[in-house]
Amino acid sequence: MEEKLFWIGILMGVHLFLSHYFKEKGRFGGDTRFTRFWHVVFAAIASFIVAVLASVSLDNSKGDVVTTMLFSGRQLLYGLIAACAGAAYALWSGRAHKAKVKDGLNQTMKDDMEWSETVFSAVILASVVMYLFIQAFKIPSGSMENTFLIGDHLFVNKFVYGFRVPYTHKKFLALRQVKRGDIIVFRFPSNDPKEFQCGGSQYGKDFIKRVVGLPGDTVEVRNGQLYVNGKAVKDEPYAIYKDNFRYPKADERIPAKDYQTYWQDRMLGKMLSEYVRDNFGPVTVPPGEYMVMGDNRDRSCDSRYWGPVPAANIKGEAWFTYWPPSRIGFPK
Repeated sequence: MEEKLFWIGILMGVHLFLSHYFKEKGRFGGDTRFTRFWHVVFAAIASFIVAVLASVSLDNSKGDVVTTMLFSGRQLLYGLIAACAGAAYALWSGRAHKAKVKDGLNQTMKDDMEWSETVFSAVILASVVMYLFIQAFKIPSGSMENTFLIGDHLFVNKFVYGFRVPYTHKKFLALRQVKRGDIIVFRFPSNDPKEFQCGGSQYGKDFIKRVVGLPGDTVEVRNGQLYVNGKAVKDEPYAIYKDNFRYPKADERIPAKDYQTYWQDRMLGKMLSEYVRDNFGPVTVPPGEYMVMGDNRDRSCDSRYWGPVPAANIKGEAWFTYWPPSRIGFPK
């Protein structure tokens, strides 16, 4: 969302820059053909922005979010339709034609420039805050129950693991490293839009899970019980198990080396299906990657099925639930 806001801000910033340029050239001094044309341009840009943001917000509410794509074709189409409608309305209303001229400046142009400056400043500031510091996130599924419920809205702390350099995987000034037990928001680890996991394509979508394995850890699940480095993890008050049935260990005899490879290549769940839910591993978490699981262990499509999460995909740590009011608080 932050990249979308940034480029929308840049679009309005270009309009604002050109408006100031034309103002200095004396192009907005009265009711001229250019003045009316430039008001139509502003109306088209403003309508485009409103329609695109509304479409993006609607997709976010549905959980239909692909963070690797700036804007979908459908979102741009809605924006273009709205832009045409806005331009048509501006032509029909003739607002610039009726406006007064004060201090050598058409009042409509003055209003348009003020709106451009307000939108540009607000959107750019919001995009910077969301990119570097805080991002809003909505829980899309029940995999983290009861820590988070479907529909919970929360803030993600994006600077705790370091500030990301735009369009790179590099981070700097990290407050601390990821540790076992952290609840992280991350981009799903797939580079292929055609790859299906968890019942569909998860390419570019944001997930939320709890870290159970750090780089170098050996992780295993036996009859639903999590083991890390050969020891049963008993202190998990957040973990819940809603299914009394336990899937037996898969009959397929896969050599340990191949098992590790299939897991890292996100093939294990496709090969063994639900059998990896209750009997998984052992696997070793690769350097620079993490193993994650949902707190709702029997209803979570997580690293058991599709492999580890690279550090570069981690966006931040779940910080604070702000909606609904009955759920306000810090997660544990």
